[in-house]
Amino acid sequence: MKRHGVEYYFEIKTVKPNIDVFEKSKTKLLEWIARKRSPIKVFLAFPYNPYHPEPYSRFTETGMMDSPNDFLVGEQYWDFIGGKNTFTQLLETFDGIGKEYKEKLQEKFKKIASEKINSY
Repeated sequence: MKRHGVEYYFEIKTVKPNIDVFEKSKTKLLEWIARKRSPIKVFLAFPYNPYHPEPYSRFTETGMMDSPNDFLVGEQYWDFIGGKNTFTQLLETFDGIGKEYKEKLQEKFKKIASEKINSY
């Protein structure tokens, strides 16, 4: 992503990675900086914070990552990408769609489960 002449790169990961994932991601972020050979900003990004309302804190990142310089989590990430209130709008959209399709999805899941059980 390029904004105001600055290039940004993101590695998006699941929210509870193991220590080896943090190690590999940190290495990848540093490699991106080295290969570009010009000033860029790199971040590890997590789509949401599983510890909300507490700050994101994962024992596997301790001593390896520097928050918020190395990663963006949930609202920080989405609002950085899309502007203020993007995360709130995403949550509202998912909530609305979930409510609209909840019954249809439950029916479909029941049908699939029934077909699977009856196929044995």
